[in-house]
Amino acid sequence: MAREAREVPDDPAGRIVLVLDLEGVTDKAGLMDRCARDLLLPEWFGRNWDALADCLADPGLWPEGAVEQGLLVVVRGWREYAEKRPEEWQVAEEIFAEATDRGPGLFVTLGLGASSEGAPDQPG
Repeated sequence: MAREAREVPDDPAGRIVLVLDLEGVTDKAGLMDRCARDLLLPEWFGRNWDALADCLADPGLWPEGAVEQGLLVVVRGWREYAEKRPEEWQVAEEIFAEATDRGPGLFVTLGLGASSEGAPDQPG
């Protein structure tokens, strides 16, 4: 799954890092499109909650080296979506948490926002 390189944070644990950038996303369709793009999901990704959960849980769909090194997904710019669609965001958070809990190798975390001017992008 080749794609152009993006600047990603370093992971002290040595895991492969993917950044899911949700800046500007305000609905489920936008979230699913961004997941497909940023998480390198296959063309057949169904763009629904079950398909997202299935893809995250399938190490065969992770980037090269992630099965051996681990995969860290950093979700950035999520606050606007969470505020506009709180019910949808709750489902997304549950899927991210379940994917992390399913077994070793995958960890999904909410990252800080891109701007230091506003409140920090922290859950809760």
